[in-house]
Amino acid sequence: MKRLTRRDFLKASAMGMGAVVISTGLAGCVLDSSDKRTISFTHGVASGDPLADGVMLWTRAAPATGSAPVGVAWEVSTDEGFENLVHSGTAEATEAHDFTVKVDVRGLAPGQSYYYRFQTTDRQSPVGVTRTLPEGSIDSVRLAVVSCANYPAGYFNVYGEISKQNDLDAVVHLGDYIYEYSSDSSSYAAQDAQALGRTFSEDNNLELIELVDYRRRYAAYRADPDLQSLHARVPFIVVWDDHEVANDTWEEGAENHNDGEGDFTERKLNALKAYFEWMPIRPVIEGSDEAIFRTFRFGNLVDLHMLDTRIIGRDQQLDYMDYFTGEGLDAARFTADVGSQNRTLLGAEQLLWLQSSLNFSTATWQVLGQQVLMGRMNLPAELLVGIATEQFEGLPEKLAELAQLKGRALAGDPSLTQEELARINTVAPYNLDAWDGYQYEREVVLGTAKALNKNLVVLAGDTHNAWANNLKDINGDQAGVEFATSAVTSPGLEEYLGIPDEMIQGAEQAIGLLVDDLDYLNVNQRGYMVVTFTPEEARADWHFVDTIKSREYQVDAARSASRRVLPGQGNRTVENVTAG
Repeated sequence: MKRLTRRDFLKASAMGMGAVVISTGLAGCVLDSSDKRTISFTHGVASGDPLADGVMLWTRAAPATGSAPVGVAWEVSTDEGFENLVHSGTAEATEAHDFTVKVDVRGLAPGQSYYYRFQTTDRQSPVGVTRTLPEGSIDSVRLAVVSCANYPAGYFNVYGEISKQNDLDAVVHLGDYIYEYSSDSSSYAAQDAQALGRTFSEDNNLELIELVDYRRRYAAYRADPDLQSLHARVPFIVVWDDHEVANDTWEEGAENHNDGEGDFTERKLNALKAYFEWMPIRPVIEGSDEAIFRTFRFGNLVDLHMLDTRIIGRDQQLDYMDYFTGEGLDAARFTADVGSQNRTLLGAEQLLWLQSSLNFSTATWQVLGQQVLMGRMNLPAELLVGIATEQFEGLPEKLAELAQLKGRALAGDPSLTQEELARINTVAPYNLDAWDGYQYEREVVLGTAKALNKNLVVLAGDTHNAWANNLKDINGDQAGVEFATSAVTSPGLEEYLGIPDEMIQGAEQAIGLLVDDLDYLNVNQRGYMVVTFTPEEARADWHFVDTIKSREYQVDAARSASRRVLPGQGNRTVENVTAG
């Protein structure tokens, strides 16, 4: 299999840029009036990758007929009535880039809101509002954090709820923006798609392989009114996870790339090209800092370092089934492999970049925006055997039984037998697709933050559940905290492990007891997270909707949760936030 080289990666980025234009001021909006075709802005507008002096703007101008380029004009103003224009210009939307247009607007003022719109000879797009990053000394930063939006699994009520908020600086999307599955697949509650009207068109209902497949899937997602509304209201800061390509992607393959599906590198290039076309993100430029791993600076308060833990440098995931022998799990070989210094998640280039970024940053908070859980999620080995072999029957009951033993051990119960103690003390990582499967590199990251005396906050998605973890190094020393968001629609542990509704609360308590560094979790609700940074604290607030199976929903205020962390040595641990 051909390895995806940096040159290939740069090529996909450049090919996916569409008719990108760097806008530096007022340049007029003269269009060719002879083009009489009907042009559609049915995929709305979006903004992203905000800087202190600029932001990316996006739209798609698709003609009803023909493949000739479409002339598109844009305007940027400080007011909603577009009386005080600060930028304008024209570009072409071409078939070669799926008629997408991306404008890199520069020369803007820091910490300011701007209105923008696009137009053709016969149509005007919806109006979008965006915001540049602040500079200097600032009081607060508010980020909404989301991930994992499977279209057939339910309505995007979570996106709609976030769009009601008026004080967000940005939406941080941690990946799985789309899913590559077919809508009639058995994966992820697709059985509900027909009833919900969340199926894909006949020409996009198979698994995504070719460029046209990925493009049509983005088009289906971006036709959703809740997602369009959110994109039009807040700039996005994005990074991909695996489903933008295929499930459990790594550098040279994926769990969901099978024999008969062609060359994986070609599939990956198709996926990345469509991603760069459809997302409001800058391209990867050789010899510059403008890569998929990049830093966003919110004044002197927050440096947000966005990481790629999926495509650039990830080694293939380990599989527990490869370590079972006639005598059971070969623990010695597994331990050696999972802790190997040769296993990489970020890759050497990205890891060095992150260490350098942390070293030179002077912001109060160092924040990692990335995909997979960094916290140590060790569970009793007998649970993992059942999970690895997909023997889920009786698993909730066994979970409760082991939690009871752990509670007795923590209370110092002298009546526990050696066999019972072994059941709770023989533990291993639950998810080898997460940082638990790449332990050496996690130690490097945590060790760097600790050595530099940084206030480290890690943001994560991927699991479809909400978590708060204390991040400790291999010696048990505190190095930071992790706040992880639930999914927009993708189901979580309640479905994967078959936990019935009446056992949800008990399962959450049991897992919280069994996982040593875990402070909070919600295993069965879809929602989002708002993280607020001030000089005094970093606070995560989790919000959940009561259903994604109906467009009529409520925010489940009873299960909202809040945790915080304080800066400085002696702090940096997860704290509960007292109501009121």
